[in-house]
Amino acid sequence: MLTLVTGTVFVMWLGEQISDSGIGNGISLIIMVGILARLGQHIQQSIKSFLDPTQEFTGYILVLGMIALMLFSLLFVVLISTGTRKIPVQYAKRVVGRKVYGGQATHIPLKLLTAGVMPIIFAQALMFVPGLLGSIFNSQALTDFFDPLAWPYTIMFGILIVVFTYFYTAIAMNPVDMADNMKKQGGFIPGVRPGKATSEYIDYILSRITLPASIFLALIAIFPTFLSKGFGIDAISASFFGGTSILIVVGVALDTLQQVESHLIMRHYDGFMKSGRIKGRSRRRY
Repeated sequence: MLTLVTGTVFVMWLGEQISDSGIGNGISLIIMVGILARLGQHIQQSIKSFLDPTQEFTGYILVLGMIALMLFSLLFVVLISTGTRKIPVQYAKRVVGRKVYGGQATHIPLKLLTAGVMPIIFAQALMFVPGLLGSIFNSQALTDFFDPLAWPYTIMFGILIVVFTYFYTAIAMNPVDMADNMKKQGGFIPGVRPGKATSEYIDYILSRITLPASIFLALIAIFPTFLSKGFGIDAISASFFGGTSILIVVGVALDTLQQVESHLIMRHYDGFMKSGRIKGRSRRRY
């Protein structure tokens, strides 16, 4: 207990030092590094399980398919994590003294995946309860029914993720406050009345974009189960193709990249690479 408490306190202090230095969210970076540190070992184990000495050609095809599947899932997670729904907003002109304020057109970026990885964590915590009750009351039927590799567990897990995605999005985004702040600043959505109509319109858009995001989270969460049961991959190795691991790695990497770019913009610095631009981002110089 003393070792665990001391190590936890040291890791928290180290994360705070990383955050204070402006590199990014320290705790998130430590978690991401911990996940990536085990990636090479699990990839090696998966490749060894696919490579059969008697059928080398088939084994190489399976290995290439596994690599392509990992790249495709990574690309899909990046696209959903960075996807936004832009709501156009216009601001009326205001004359204060001799100056004119407002009169510009902008937009409100609503992220498709507002909830992030939290719905999966909530659903996993709730799905532990039936198995715990089965072990307490020595109910083998309940334990087998809610086994992580059983189909009833997978289906209920996906449904809970969809429900918690809507729940967390409703907590994180408040359309009423957004509409009130927009009204106070003289902004309005073209074709929509300020006030209650604006909040209802934003809530309607949120409900529409949350549905594909919730289905995406459910598919990502249960994808390792399909790999484990269908291809015989180890459950821990299959978790790198989906679940919380890939979401945490992609989310932290994108957040760190955005923070680095914000520091470069704030200091009017072209960059630390020869081209002066971060690859994959805007091509303009700051």
